[in-house]
Amino acid sequence: MFERIMLSVIALIAAASLAFGVTNSLSQKEISAQVKEISESSGAQDVAREDDVKIAGEYEIKSTKQISDAYLSGDTSSLSDRDKETLDMAKAVIKERISDNMTDFEKEEAIYKYLTSEMKFDSGLLTVIPKVSDDSDNPFGVLKNHNAVCVGYATTFRLFMQMFGIDCKVVHSTDLTHTWDLVKLDGDWYHTDCYMDNETSNYSNFNMNDTLCSETHEWNRDFFPAANGIKYNYAVMNCEEIEDIYAIPGFIGKMINDEKAPGSFSCSFKNKIDKDSEIVARYISDTLSATLNNNDGSEYFEFRWITDENGDYILCVCRTDYSGEFDYSEIPDNLLEKANDAIAEQFPDYVSASEGGGFGGFEGGIDYNTNTFITYAKG
Repeated sequence: MFERIMLSVIALIAAASLAFGVTNSLSQKEISAQVKEISESSGAQDVAREDDVKIAGEYEIKSTKQISDAYLSGDTSSLSDRDKETLDMAKAVIKERISDNMTDFEKEEAIYKYLTSEMKFDSGLLTVIPKVSDDSDNPFGVLKNHNAVCVGYATTFRLFMQMFGIDCKVVHSTDLTHTWDLVKLDGDWYHTDCYMDNETSNYSNFNMNDTLCSETHEWNRDFFPAANGIKYNYAVMNCEEIEDIYAIPGFIGKMINDEKAPGSFSCSFKNKIDKDSEIVARYISDTLSATLNNNDGSEYFEFRWITDENGDYILCVCRTDYSGEFDYSEIPDNLLEKANDAIAEQFPDYVSASEGGGFGGFEGGIDYNTNTFITYAKG
């Protein structure tokens, strides 16, 4: 599944003629080669266990239960020096970001914000596989170097949850190329993928149920527990009620023009969406998505329909800000001129990335198909 996601991203990149901004500037050919190599080299079959699983044949999911148990018991005598250092670093994060009166959800959200805002993809990382960096797949290296691959995000998130006494599991994709977490809140399981929300913290992959998660992830559902929770999904918890579906454009306009608006916002409807209005609701959201994403590439909007515990529809919009991803002004003039000459030789009408090019940077822009579905994610 992750390979298909990356290939879809590559296709989008090709349409927009700019390397995908949230990671790095590897060429599309290199991206394709990496994804293909991941798929072929990870030909190992899925295994029905949580730990001691290798991702892409290189990064291993390892238990850190000995560290969380030592934290909860207060007895660190059996820990190695490395584990003691890991524990000390984790305790420092907890001291800074966690208070005694927090609920389990608030603790989870605080760690999600920490990992998605403070950590960076491993150097040069585009897919889940970095070039090579020490310890980017485990909490010791992640907390020490603030560098992580997906395994590092997932195992570090799990360490914190287990230190809080919150049930948490590291999930791996069936093709063994990606990892994320399952966390249990008030008796219900939720999927959270800090890696996918890195540097945006827009809650797009935070506390998803199985239906939402399955849009972009694939895993062994027979082995891992079912995630049916919806109560603590960010869109459900933070939605604003508007009159009806025809008020959607006004609501979206208000939110995107509000500098203080969060990266993810949502709305519910006083006049509930019924069977007759479903197709109109989808038309409105798809049209707004195509319109908003037909821009200079500084932002991308993902529209998603979910339902709350009562089965009522909620429209969620996740905004990713690409402005300032790369400061091309740092490129020396002679190198920039050389690069532009090379581009112009094949593409005389090119649009420079330093002059507003990017997603939709061509004259006329790019028409995006958002594939928003009005029927999924029922709680």
